[in-house]
Amino acid sequence: MTNIGILGTGGFAVAMGRAWAAVGHAIVVTGRDPGRAGDAAQKIGPAARAVDVGDFARSVDVVVIAVAWEGLETAIGLVGGPRGALAGRTVLDCTVPVLRTGPHKMESGSAAEMVARLAAGAHVVKALHLFAGASWPYTGAPQAAPVVAVCGDEPSALETAAQLVADLGAHTAVVGGLDSARQAEETAGFVLRVVGAGRNPRFAVPDVDPARRATA
Repeated sequence: MTNIGILGTGGFAVAMGRAWAAVGHAIVVTGRDPGRAGDAAQKIGPAARAVDVGDFARSVDVVVIAVAWEGLETAIGLVGGPRGALAGRTVLDCTVPVLRTGPHKMESGSAAEMVARLAAGAHVVKALHLFAGASWPYTGAPQAAPVVAVCGDEPSALETAAQLVADLGAHTAVVGGLDSARQAEETAGFVLRVVGAGRNPRFAVPDVDPARRATA
């Protein structure tokens, strides 16, 4: 069992908390508004509890950032990220820093790299930003399980992320270090553009069998 700390109190935070709680993890929720944190924990269920932002870091093994881009810097500051409170912990950044029309909100760099700068000493992994909370857990055929692209620099953090993704019923694909995170984030913009055009993004990329490609 892992103590998964969810920084955020919205629908995505609740859905992810429920999915991980269902496979035996303990969930710790915090946010700017203690009342909303309590409500989110209640919605997740008996495996979840809400804590004050000042107690969050010492209560968790892994951090999942589930806040809107606009509140990202404030949220990390509230839990002591700049003071090193998250040092040594795996931090999954799930933020979607793109406009609904597609473009990235940052002129350069990525939200994940920003998290790494703000959360001193944390091991940041970009993950799960392309999937809505309602996607989880996946319970279909294993061969059709979703693939979650992740980016990160610390091998142990990538392993932790892979295990948490596996607990959701999905596979991971490590697509680079944290310097690849902007490309991963911009993929969310591409998905939004395809949806905006009235099409399913699942069919907007080629169906490539890696095994056949390796032997070609």
